Amino acid sequence: MTTIVLADDHPLVRQGLRAVLEASDDLTVVGEAADGRQAVRLCLELTPDVVLMDLQMPELKGLDATAELASAGSATKVVVLTMFDDDDTVFAAVRAGAVGYLLKGADGADIVAAVRAAAAGQAVFGAALARRLQGWFGHGPSRPEQAFPTLSEREREILDGVAAGLSNPEIGARLFLSPKTVANNVSAILDKLHLASRAEAIVAARDAGLGG
Repeated sequence: MTTIVLADDHPLVRQGLRAVLEASDDLTVVGEAADGRQAVRLCLELTPDVVLMDLQMPELKGLDATAELASAGSATKVVVLTMFDDDDTVFAAVRAGAVGYLLKGADGADIVAAVRAAAAGQAVFGAALARRLQGWFGHGPSRPEQAFPTLSEREREILDGVAAGLSNPEIGARLFLSPKTVANNVSAILDKLHLASRAEAIVAARDAGLGG
């Protein structure tokens, strides 16, 4: 029996997903989360095989929840279920630790197949998304010195500290900057890199080789 947690802030969406999944004898929904923080808690408590993760949720967004589960060493496989199919969001989800990415509106049969595949340890992406991922990852990660060309040298140093898990005061002490200056630079970094949170910045920076 494959166990599943549904993470979506819309009750009707969760209700529909539960009906689709539990129509199959080998799938069972063991928990529902209405926000990202609850999703992380349920996955750590219930250790489901798969979590279907929406990205736009209150308290903690789906990307951050996915990254937190990965950092916690959770064995639960994350399959993103969202309306967003832009490259930045798809790649951010993969970097955060998602093993699958589905668009809302997918057929029930496709969702069921994706959950089964993820539980079996397989990556789950539609053909179009898979081609885009192959093209992007085929070039390999950028070398640290070439990463994030839109950032200044000081911003790159601060991002390196963020990736290393340092707080703003710790980064400031290392670079002889005030915590407020560091905080302002972190905000500028997020804007330049089109990232929504510090957690996303950590994932992107470590993927590029920073924080070592």
